[in-house]
Amino acid sequence: MGGRLLRLPPKIKILEAAGSIADGRVKILEDKGSKVKAVVESSMGDRSYNVTLEIVNPKVFIASSDDNGTRFRGYIGYPIVSVMMVKGVIPRNQEVEESLKGIPWRVLNERLKSYERVLEEITGSIEAKGGERLVVKVREYMESVMRDLSRYKVYSRE
Repeated sequence: MGGRLLRLPPKIKILEAAGSIADGRVKILEDKGSKVKAVVESSMGDRSYNVTLEIVNPKVFIASSDDNGTRFRGYIGYPIVSVMMVKGVIPRNQEVEESLKGIPWRVLNERLKSYERVLEEITGSIEAKGGERLVVKVREYMESVMRDLSRYKVYSRE
């Protein structure tokens, strides 16, 4: 198989992945069906992450990404999740994606230094855009994707 088994990401990374799609920051460079190469640009536009995703079977993947979460923390980083979404492995929700458009993820992460606090701030902006109904939809989507990811085995290529 590949290298190490990657852990589930922090839940907020699901929203970061969906937001990266809404912002048009996911570029598929090569798609050979079961093997995809992509570049995902950071929310500030100053970094880009090289991603490969190989579908071994419907529940097993070999992936690589040079984002910090994948490389140094051993979880499925948001660039990998976003490519899984674009590839159709994980269902997408356009309304959720649109509600996450334009969020400066790195600025929030560096300023608030807590994923929980970032989630609170983002929730406030989502509620301002679409009310409590949209907040519920975003949270349900995040939980649904985490359930999907928990059924998969994603190995790092390294």
